[in-house]
Amino acid sequence: MRLIIREAEVQTRVRVAGGDDLAFACQDGHADPKVVARKIQAGEVLVAELDGEPVGYIRIEFLWSVHPYITLIHVLEERRGCGVGTALLRHVEEVLKDDGHSMLLSSSQVDEPAPQAWHRGRGFSECGILHGVNAGGVGEVFFSKRL
Repeated sequence: MRLIIREAEVQTRVRVAGGDDLAFACQDGHADPKVVARKIQAGEVLVAELDGEPVGYIRIEFLWSVHPYITLIHVLEERRGCGVGTALLRHVEEVLKDDGHSMLLSSSQVDEPAPQAWHRGRGFSECGILHGVNAGGVGEVFFSKRL
C-alpha cells in the first residue's frame, strides 16, 4: 500500500506552456506531439508547477473556433487530490472570462464516474452524450459551465 499525503494548501503556479514543455504536455499519449506543439504555439496548453517542477497540464480546444472546450487535464499521479487540477481549471476560467467567453465545455467517458464527479463538484452540468465515440463503443458525456 502506498501512502499519498494530501496537502491542505498547495501553492500552484499556472503558466502558459512553452516549447520546452512539449514532452511533459504529451505524456498522456492521447495526442500527436505535432498537434500538441501547435497547441503550445497557439497558447492553448497551460502547465501547473509546484516548487518550479511541472506537475500537471491542461489542453484547450475551441469548438467551431468559438466555444472553449477542455480537451484534457492531466496531473501526475503522486500530485492528484491536492488541488492542481482545480488550479488549472480556475486559471483557464479567468483567462476565458477576460477574453469575453461566458461558457466552458468539457467531457468524460460515460464509464468514468470519478471524472464526472470532479466536473460536477466544480460547477459543471451535464449537457449531452455522444454514444459510441470511444474505443469499445463507450460514449462521452459532455458538461458545460457558465463563467
